[in-house]
Amino acid sequence: MLSERANSLKPSPTLAITAKEKALMAQGLDIAGFGAGEPDFDTPQHIKQAAIDAINEGFTKYTPVAGIDPLKDAIIEKFKRDNGLTYKREEIIVSCGGKHGLYNLFQVLFQEGDEVIVPIPYWVSYPPMIELADAKPVLIETHEEEDYQVTGAMLKKYITKKTKGIVLNYPSNPVGSVFSLENLGAIGKLAVENNLYIISDEIYEKLAYDGYKHVSIASIDNAFKERTIITHGVSKTYSMTGWRIGFAAGPKEIIQAMSNIQSQSTSNPTSISQRAAIAALNGPQDFIGMMVGEFQKRRDYLVGELRSIQGVTCYNPKGTFYVFPNFNKILGKSYKGKAIASSAALTELLLEEFHTAVVPGVEFGKEGYLRLSFATSMEVIKKGIERIKKAAEALE
Repeated sequence: MLSERANSLKPSPTLAITAKEKALMAQGLDIAGFGAGEPDFDTPQHIKQAAIDAINEGFTKYTPVAGIDPLKDAIIEKFKRDNGLTYKREEIIVSCGGKHGLYNLFQVLFQEGDEVIVPIPYWVSYPPMIELADAKPVLIETHEEEDYQVTGAMLKKYITKKTKGIVLNYPSNPVGSVFSLENLGAIGKLAVENNLYIISDEIYEKLAYDGYKHVSIASIDNAFKERTIITHGVSKTYSMTGWRIGFAAGPKEIIQAMSNIQSQSTSNPTSISQRAAIAALNGPQDFIGMMVGEFQKRRDYLVGELRSIQGVTCYNPKGTFYVFPNFNKILGKSYKGKAIASSAALTELLLEEFHTAVVPGVEFGKEGYLRLSFATSMEVIKKGIERIKKAAEALE
C-alpha cells in the first residue's frame, strides 16, 4: 500500500504535458510544442568548457552539502551586483535546482496547522510542496485587469493567526507579471508586522522586457530582508535547466536547516555543475541580452496573434517566456458535437486534433486560461498559433 501522501500527489502537469508531447513526436507526429519551461538556446560555450575542465581535472567527487565556497562567493557577488544585497557564505545554499531549494525551504519552515498565502495564478508546484510539508495553501485570486497585483488591502483579508508565510514569484510563471514597488512595500510591511516569512522566487529575474528592472523585495528594507528567503538558480538565465543548480539566500538558521534536510536526501549538488555555475555567474553576461532580445520578438508576435483571435484576451508579460491567454469566452462551444467546457478539454483538443501542446490554466489556479511558452523557435510559434486559430474557428 502506498502512503496517503503518495496517493494524494499527482505529477507536475507541465512535465506531464512535455512528456506526452515528446511521446507523440516519437510516433512521427508534427507537434507544435508550447509546453516546456526551458530556453531553447544552448548553454553558452564557456560554461560548458568549465564543466569539461572540471571533469578533466578530476573534480568529480562529493562536495560540501550546501555547495562549494567559490560558487557561494559567485552567488554572493551576484546578489551584490544585481540587487544591492549583502550575504555571507552561511546565508547561501546551493541545491539541485530551484525546485529542490523550494522543497527544502517549505520542509524547514512549515508544518501541520500552518497556512501559507499563495497568489493565483501560481506556479504549479507551490501548493503541492506546501501540502507535502503538511501545511495549507491559502490562495489569493488576482486579476488580469489589475495587472495581477497583490495589494496590502487584499493580503490583510487572508492573514490569520495560522499564517506563517507568503510566496511571491516575479516575474511570474505563468503570467509574466511583476509587483509594483508600492505593493512590494505593503507586502513587506505586513510580513514584518505579522511575523511572516516571505518566500521570494526570483528565478526569472533577468528575463524582463520593456525596460522593467527587477527589484528584490529584500532590497527595499532591511526589516524585509530579515524575513525573506530568496530562491533562484541558473536554469532560466543561462539556459542550464538540465544542469540542476539552484540557490537560496536568507537568514543563516534557515539556510542551515535547509542544509540539514539536503544532507539527508540528495547530499551535494553535482560537483561538475557547480563549477559550470561559477563560470555562468562570473563570466560574460552578453548571452542574456541576446536571449532576452529574441524572447521579446517572440512575445510581441505571439501576444499580437493571440489577441487577434475573436473572444481571446492576452496579458502582455513584463518578464519570463510565457503568455497566459484567456479563452473563457470560447469555452462552452463544441467540436464535432463534443462540448469543450474547460481549459483541460481545450488542451486535449489542441493536442490530439490540432497537434499543439499547451498547458491548461486550471493547473495554475485559473480556469479558462492556457499557458504557452515562447521558449521555442519562431517557426514553431507561427505553426502553433495558426493551429490554435484553426481550432478556435472550428468550435461552434
